[in-house]
Amino acid sequence: MEDAMVLLQTGKRLASAAFRRESICRSDDSFSLPTTITTSDISSAATTPPSTPPRNPTSLSEFQNISHLLSHIKFLLRRRTAAIAALDAGLYSEAIRHFSKIVDGRRLAPQGFLAECYMHRASAYKASGRIAESISDCNKTLALDPTCIQALDTRASLLETIRCLPDCLHDLEHLKLLYNSILRDRKLPGPVWKRHNVRYREIPGKLCALTTKIQQLKQRVASGETANVDYYALIGLRRGCSRSELERAHLLLCLRHKPDKATNFIDSCEFADERDVDSVKDRAKMSALLLYRLLQKGYSSVMSTIMDEEAAEKRRKKATVQVPQTQNSSSNLDPESTLAYSVNSSNASDCDGRVNPSENETTTSSTNAFQGVFCRDLAAVGNLLSQVGFNHPLPMKYEALSC
Repeated sequence: MEDAMVLLQTGKRLASAAFRRESICRSDDSFSLPTTITTSDISSAATTPPSTPPRNPTSLSEFQNISHLLSHIKFLLRRRTAAIAALDAGLYSEAIRHFSKIVDGRRLAPQGFLAECYMHRASAYKASGRIAESISDCNKTLALDPTCIQALDTRASLLETIRCLPDCLHDLEHLKLLYNSILRDRKLPGPVWKRHNVRYREIPGKLCALTTKIQQLKQRVASGETANVDYYALIGLRRGCSRSELERAHLLLCLRHKPDKATNFIDSCEFADERDVDSVKDRAKMSALLLYRLLQKGYSSVMSTIMDEEAAEKRRKKATVQVPQTQNSSSNLDPESTLAYSVNSSNASDCDGRVNPSENETTTSSTNAFQGVFCRDLAAVGNLLSQVGFNHPLPMKYEALSC
């Protein structure tokens, strides 16, 4: 009964604590911009003295929502500034942590702002050597903004790093089309205020370099380099890793980049046009599926390599165990043959069971043959001597029994 009361009190305490947390965070997380706010309300509220109550009772809550929105915008900008500063300083784990706070938050953020944060986090992942995570963030950036030049360039360089040349060529061809459209329209894609990592006057030179690079990659593909993908770098493992390390890394990557979870980031994105949601989901699902298939191929390839190495190690251990056994069997063969030869010779000479002086001399001369047997099997030697009826003491040295 006392245990039941303790459990009940503990449950009530946990429930009340959860309710307090929810009530505290509700005003910050569930705000929305009012749709009925007008400039007349703002001007009337600004000109009304503090002692006079507001004419519209809802104006106070509307202003609170606006203040919450402004504070949220300031918070996002401060967080992004800190993340970019950490990225420029080479603190990649700190930059990843700040950008993850932004993109994984419960509050909504604009589409372009999230695309920029995903792109910066992809750069941090690339600098820290986490290729799969960097490709995933590039996929999300391109799902939100298909004309992002930096995302296409970064993903193409990552795919070239792991020698996945067909997918790299696909991204470079897409980037070439984007450069051609920029030269045709004589302006960078998107609105004027949108920031890019490239200037318009740099596009012709980049297009020439890109064309040359595409030709080189096509020659490499024609020479048969498509099957030499570095799956170790993709998964983030060292060569010669164990089976447990591979399974752990593969499990973490599958849980993180599963195609079913590819569109979860859209829930924290605020779109200017709701008609863009379906196209963003389609692009995110397609790119996530391609990455997931590449990870599965990498797992199969690395696992087959590990199994071959384990089989070779077993064969090598078996060979090292068999060599000493063969040497021991060959070394034990000579004493046994000597013992058999001595037994046969003694039985053949004493078949009638009688002993004469000449035979005693022969037996005395053959004691040297038996001295080597004393050290190995004294019982066999005694049996042989009793069979021939030899009762005289044998002259022997002490060293004969000290083996």
